[in-house]
Amino acid sequence: MTQKMEKKIIFFDDRRDIIIPGNATETIAYCAEQFVNVAEESIKHHECFNVALSGGSTPKAIFQLLATPEYRKRVDWSKVNLFWSDERCVPPEDSESNYHMAMTAGFATLPIPKKNIFRMPADSENQEEAAHRYENILLEHLHEKSFDLVTLGMGEDRHTASLFPKTHGLHVDTGRLVIANYIPQKETWRMSFTFECINSSRHIAIYVIGKNKAPMVSKVLTSPYDPDNLPIQQIGTRTHKALWILDAEAASLLKTY
Repeated sequence: MTQKMEKKIIFFDDRRDIIIPGNATETIAYCAEQFVNVAEESIKHHECFNVALSGGSTPKAIFQLLATPEYRKRVDWSKVNLFWSDERCVPPEDSESNYHMAMTAGFATLPIPKKNIFRMPADSENQEEAAHRYENILLEHLHEKSFDLVTLGMGEDRHTASLFPKTHGLHVDTGRLVIANYIPQKETWRMSFTFECINSSRHIAIYVIGKNKAPMVSKVLTSPYDPDNLPIQQIGTRTHKALWILDAEAASLLKTY
């Protein structure tokens, strides 16, 4: 990341930092810039960039920007490995699929070799078996068993990836990277990275944009630690801090900023 970008980062606590680049457009541009900078740094260091994508409207806008000529020429896409941090139990062509969203938003137009694109098979009949297979793929491809960048969003109930409040996915055996998680609130299964997998990433970015997210941002960042009800509070460690990238509206209730 450039020195100019680093100077804007605000220390929040020993597990989390915050940056507020400006309005929604400026924030999306910052997210794309961070993506490119981490990609360049990773490729220079170990000849590849392992990134896990997320779903949602903000990531979609970032992906669309990354596919524009200004950004696409700055990354050696032949050395990019695409993964997903979670996926719905739908086929890859379904409009609800995070894979489908990312590819149609722009990644399908980028010169990424097909062998470097690893869709989460959440539509498999045996999701737990599929989760173990995906976990083995991660172990095979990750440099030092860690992602270079994991991108995340925050749901209305403060979940992230598909780690929803009070679901079994919040409490899994040490060493698991990918799980099948049943979501009673939605009466469906989803596949998801575990907290251990996410928190081992060299960079963790949480994208939050919009005034409607401001109360949630304030609650998550200022409430006592309660990850069973506020799962996203568990993202970030002392050695791998989470960077919350907020637009001005999402950060508006954080009175100290």
